Amino acid sequence: MLIEIAAAGLCHSDLSTIENQRPRPLPIIIGHEGAGIVRECGPGVTGLQPGDHVVALFVTSCGECRDCARGKPNICGASFDARAKGTLMSGARRLARLNGGAVNHNSGLSLFAQYAVVMRDSLVKIDQDIPLEDAAIFGCAVMTGAGAVFNTAKLRPGAEVAVVGLGGVGMSALLGAVAAGAARIVAVDRSAEKLALARQWGATDAFLADEDCAAAVREATRGGLDTVIETAGVIPALELAMGITARGGETITAGLPNVNARLSVAPAAMVSEERSLRTSYMGSCVPKRDLPLMLDLYRRGKLPVDRLRSGFVTLEGMNEGFDRLAEGSVLRQILRPNG
Repeated sequence: MLIEIAAAGLCHSDLSTIENQRPRPLPIIIGHEGAGIVRECGPGVTGLQPGDHVVALFVTSCGECRDCARGKPNICGASFDARAKGTLMSGARRLARLNGGAVNHNSGLSLFAQYAVVMRDSLVKIDQDIPLEDAAIFGCAVMTGAGAVFNTAKLRPGAEVAVVGLGGVGMSALLGAVAAGAARIVAVDRSAEKLALARQWGATDAFLADEDCAAAVREATRGGLDTVIETAGVIPALELAMGITARGGETITAGLPNVNARLSVAPAAMVSEERSLRTSYMGSCVPKRDLPLMLDLYRRGKLPVDRLRSGFVTLEGMNEGFDRLAEGSVLRQILRPNG
């Protein structure tokens, strides 16, 4: 499929690739969160036609492996193999330098460009009344954050939850918790500005992530929260999340730290307190099932992810955009590759 890219989000995972925190084969065109318009369909493509609006998926599921068969297309092994090699799921590369040298794909997408050739299963069709600059955010931030709330935590109305790390994914988790009817939502971050936003968007409590944070949260919540979702992608944030998880509760980590990072835990204490540590990749989503549901919540004003947009950048302004992301002063900047 050839798609024209209308909007692509600048995500911390892209920054991690730039900084070699998560190594990828080079040279590569990065960009894994976005939306666009179908321009051409290859042989055998069904369910899409030129002119359709689509959201791109950074995990392309094969539909045949053990993981796909048990309803976990978000961890399809075939997709991870292709990602490590910098190819599409077919094994092909459809990017090249002007001199003919091969260029690698990022997650089978490579969205920081005007056009991309992707596999059919990397796309989900959406209604054309949804603004593409908002639809783009669903491809990673919303599926990962809100998905961790809806699918991994299975949060129920009246629940108490904390979100540690208020980037695009963390704020999506917070908005998801509001939509799920959580009675208490504790927001934790190092940025006072982001904590103020979290308050405006539905957090009932806000704590600055300093050295006294864990003790303060435990005191305010009578021993911690039953569900704590960590989205910062660094070990100190995960340790803090575990430190504010109540006895019998669960810590869910949706962040992706450096590939060499390691976590030290005390299993005896976790067992005796029946605390659990779970992971959530891509929000444990089945995209073709969950994306339409999340987009419907957005359409009805229940998942207002347009609030996450921190502004727009062009291809020429990408470096400055990533500088702002590294500083932690923005949530989701949106690339408009065609101006």
